[in-house]
Amino acid sequence: MPRLRRHARTTAWLFAALLIAACGTTPAPEVTPLAGAQQLVVVTSDGWDAAQARMQRFERDGDGDWQRVGDSVPVMLGRSGSAWGLGLHPAQSGSPQKREGDGRAPAGVFAIGEAFGYAPEGVGALPYLAMQASHWCIDVPASPLYNRIVDEKSVGATAVEGSSERMRLDLHNDGDVRYRQGFVIEHNANGEAGRGSCIFAHLLRRPDETTAGCTAMDDAAMDTLLRWLDPARTPRFVLLPDAEYARLQADWRLPPLTP
Repeated sequence: MPRLRRHARTTAWLFAALLIAACGTTPAPEVTPLAGAQQLVVVTSDGWDAAQARMQRFERDGDGDWQRVGDSVPVMLGRSGSAWGLGLHPAQSGSPQKREGDGRAPAGVFAIGEAFGYAPEGVGALPYLAMQASHWCIDVPASPLYNRIVDEKSVGATAVEGSSERMRLDLHNDGDVRYRQGFVIEHNANGEAGRGSCIFAHLLRRPDETTAGCTAMDDAAMDTLLRWLDPARTPRFVLLPDAEYARLQADWRLPPLTP
């Protein structure tokens, strides 16, 4: 009996070792920044310092091939171009890197947050925030509310001191239309101090006007985008210079672009 028990134990140990070895050699499923996404907004530019860009839309069923939706439309970026941001993509060590006040739009892959605007109700399926005169986006790096849209009535006047980003531009800047419609691009969602804040897609005031780091488009393009975006389809926002898009296209499973 002792010999049989030893044999049984030895067999069990061997089986367990083989099972562990087999599990250890099974490759983990590959995760890309676009995993689970079925809608994609892609913005590409000629280079890091380019302020003019192109926007295209794509969609797919499941993990199938991306299909283009509609035509490419022109958009404007930050006055200084773009720079690597903090999003859903792996951290990129190259330069430039997005910093507060640098005038660059964050590059990478980002979740799409709430829509916002001046009207009491929005269009489309994105959750909507109706902006009032008391709403701010906090761009003060030292603030615990950094990179968040807040209502001064709720957080108090002290909490918004030093911030420059009023969300009702029309009331504070002679009828400024830029934030009449827009949505949040979730760059730096954890609010890392100094890495950039208040990044939106919003309206253009003039066709050739650059931004402080956002992506701006005309009314028709914004309306089409808002009516198309569906949070149930996990939409993503991609912004990259052409050369970086080509470099990362296969690894990130980005769709081919229309010339």
